[in-house]
Amino acid sequence: EGMAPPQRILFPPEKICMAWQQRQRPGAGLHNLGNMCFLNSVLQCLTYTPPLANYLLSREHGRSCRQQGFCMMCVMEAHVNKVLHSSASAIQPWTVVNVLTRIGEHFQVGMQEDAHEFLRYTVDAMQRARLSGSSDLDISSQATTIIHQIFGGSLRSRVTCLSCKAISDTYEAFLDIPLDIKAASSLKEALEDFVKPEQLDGENGYKCSKCEQLATASKRLTIHRSSNVLTVCLKRFDAFSGRKISKVVQYPEYLDLGTYMSQAAGEPLLYSLYAVLVHEGYGCQRGHYYCFVKASDGRWYKMNDASVGLCDIKTVLCQRAYLLFYAR
Repeated sequence: EGMAPPQRILFPPEKICMAWQQRQRPGAGLHNLGNMCFLNSVLQCLTYTPPLANYLLSREHGRSCRQQGFCMMCVMEAHVNKVLHSSASAIQPWTVVNVLTRIGEHFQVGMQEDAHEFLRYTVDAMQRARLSGSSDLDISSQATTIIHQIFGGSLRSRVTCLSCKAISDTYEAFLDIPLDIKAASSLKEALEDFVKPEQLDGENGYKCSKCEQLATASKRLTIHRSSNVLTVCLKRFDAFSGRKISKVVQYPEYLDLGTYMSQAAGEPLLYSLYAVLVHEGYGCQRGHYYCFVKASDGRWYKMNDASVGLCDIKTVLCQRAYLLFYAR
C-alpha cells in the first residue's frame, strides 16, 4: 500500500489482546507527590488501556528484558502491577516519579507539566525500550513493537496536481492524533476538518514533478492504517499564547472511524471510549488534571489523584475533555 513491508516482526499482532483478561475492581488511586496531577492522570489512562495492561500484568516483558539501567517498560510493568494488585485505596507513584528526568530531561519533580506532552514522552520512552539493542531496524520494522501495535497507525498525505491530475502520496506514522478545535464543536467536526482537502496555490503552490511547474494542487490527509487504540488530543492550548480554549467539544461513547480512512470502508470501523483526561484551569502548566476510566469490571470511575469514585457514562460524556482514549 505504498509502504515497505517490515523486515522483522518484533511482536506478533495476534498476541495483542484487546479485551481485559482479568476482571477485577478498580485499582488504587495515586497520591499527588507535589504538582504531579498531570502524571497521575496520564498513568491512570495508560493503566486502564486493556491491551497494554494485559501485557504488563503478564510480566512477559520483565522476564525477557536484558536492558541495563533505565527501561520504561520495566517501570510501567512495576507500576501497573502495583496499582491493580494493591489493597490500599491509594499508592505513591514513586516508581515513575523517580525516573521523571529519564522520561524527558526537561521534566522536573514538583513542576506542573502538560499532560499530553507527558503522555507523548512516556509512550515514546516505552517504544525506545522495546527497540533497545535493535539499532539497525528499518522504519516499518520499528512499527511492529507492542507499543506501536497498540497505539500506532499511519496517515497518508495525498497531493493531487489540479493541472495534470498527477498524484503524490507520502506516509507518516502516528501514536496519537492532535485535532484543532477552534472551529469545531464536536469530535466528528474536528475529524472532518482534519481530513478536509486543502488548496495549495499562489506562493504556497505545488512543484509538480510531472508537469514540471508550480501548480495549484489539492492536499488531503487521511488515516491510512488505523490503530488498535486511538488517542485523540483536542488542542485546547494556543501554541503561542498558551491560553486555553475552554468551550464544550462533544464526543461519543462509540466512534466510527471509517469515513476518515484512505480507503472508505464498507464496514464501520468502531471504537469504544475507555478513558477521558480533563484539564481544569486556564493554562496547560497551571490548573488541575484528572481523568475518567472504564475499569475491567465494565464500570466508569473518576480518578482524581488519590480519590477513586464510581460514576456513570452520562457524567463521562459531558466533560470538557483534553485527551480521549478509544479502543477497537
